[in-house]
Amino acid sequence: MQFDKFEVMAKMAAAPMIPVFYHSDVEVCKHVIRACYEGGVRAFEFTNRGDFAHEVFAQLSRWVPSACPELALGIGSVVDAPTAALYLQLGASFIVGPLFNRDIAIVCNRRCVIYCPGCMTPTEIGTAQEAGCDLTKIFPGDAVGPNLVKGTLAPMPWSKIMVTGGVAPEKENLQQWFAAGAFCVGMGSKLFPKDVLQSADWQSITAKCQDCFSYIRSARQ
Repeated sequence: MQFDKFEVMAKMAAAPMIPVFYHSDVEVCKHVIRACYEGGVRAFEFTNRGDFAHEVFAQLSRWVPSACPELALGIGSVVDAPTAALYLQLGASFIVGPLFNRDIAIVCNRRCVIYCPGCMTPTEIGTAQEAGCDLTKIFPGDAVGPNLVKGTLAPMPWSKIMVTGGVAPEKENLQQWFAAGAFCVGMGSKLFPKDVLQSADWQSITAKCQDCFSYIRSARQ
């Protein structure tokens, strides 16, 4: 099921931790997505990083509506418009990239789908906003720290910023980002350690997601 930008923004606002994950085995992906969903996740970013990633995504996109009906499944690591168009055709509910590409914004705006580009400065964020990007991504977050989020929001309080890179499922880390004003965060390898995937300890992923949302609620208060 493909959700429009307004539905996806609402899901990200209510559950502002977005897992970022890729695996070539679709069954592993299903276990991970379901574990995150049971932990409260409502927006999940699959990454376009492996050979035939679009084929794995296509299978997941057909499976998610019945298995995790409230989940918005998006695609990350998208750097050009043809790739964005491919994944939109496969049902992506949002597009994320490490950089800003105006052509991707045009493709996504035409379909009323969120395009969240990677930015590093207020100028880059402003340029993306001019192109219709309601959500922009500070990436890599650990290269700049929470002060960039806080500093950007002072003169640009309308900005909605996702932080990816350097985000950890730890209370202090998450509280720093949300205290600075982050709209949501993306979390990858720290949420899915290799030993957890190898042991198929899916319940630990569910528990870690629940902990993250608890820390975020505390930070928001």
